[in-house]
Amino acid sequence: MLIPLSPILELALDIAILLVSIASVLSLIRLTIGPNISDRILALDTLYVNTIALVILFGLTQNSMLYFEAALLIAVMGFIGTIALSKYLLRGDIME
Repeated sequence: MLIPLSPILELALDIAILLVSIASVLSLIRLTIGPNISDRILALDTLYVNTIALVILFGLTQNSMLYFEAALLIAVMGFIGTIALSKYLLRGDIME
């Protein structure tokens, strides 16, 4: 079901995409120059959240439900990745 977007909503979505993109770039900078490994893991987790937000916002602009399913997959993979990296940081081994 296609619902036309109002011009104000289109402008708000464009501004939101711009701001979340800036947040993603800042997270990527923290990921590359983070002073220690825990800061890098936190930046990676923040980058997952920003990616989910961008996919959902793009799905709203395209008026498609497919992007919401992709965002759900990214969320699951991000959660599993964060847990695996944290376990590796604490124990030195993931599967134990």
